[in-house]
Amino acid sequence: MSNKDIKLNQRPIPEAALRDEDAVEMIRVWIAERGLHCSIKVGMYRETTNVPEEKAWGMILADVARHVANALEAGYSADSAESLKKIRDSFIKELGAPTSDAKGDFLSKH
Repeated sequence: MSNKDIKLNQRPIPEAALRDEDAVEMIRVWIAERGLHCSIKVGMYRETTNVPEEKAWGMILADVARHVANALEAGYSADSAESLKKIRDSFIKELGAPTSDAKGDFLSKH
């Protein structure tokens, strides 16, 4: 079976990304083969701006957490502030005591 024959459960590309010729996909995350698999664009900030990469990724991950909390509120009537607190608590706990190893390779492809 080739890649073109596989039907993937992908999220839609946001309209703003389709309109903006300078849009950049920063992270793609999959649950596959009973684990988390990521494709991450690391180094863009280090190579093109004066923003430290770690600071930029902290901001990106915080923004993602807020989007998740807002989506839970919009889709499931969850309180977004409470959801954000639970996400933050889970994030801190997972950083301190990971439930699985983060392993993989760094491929320098832009």
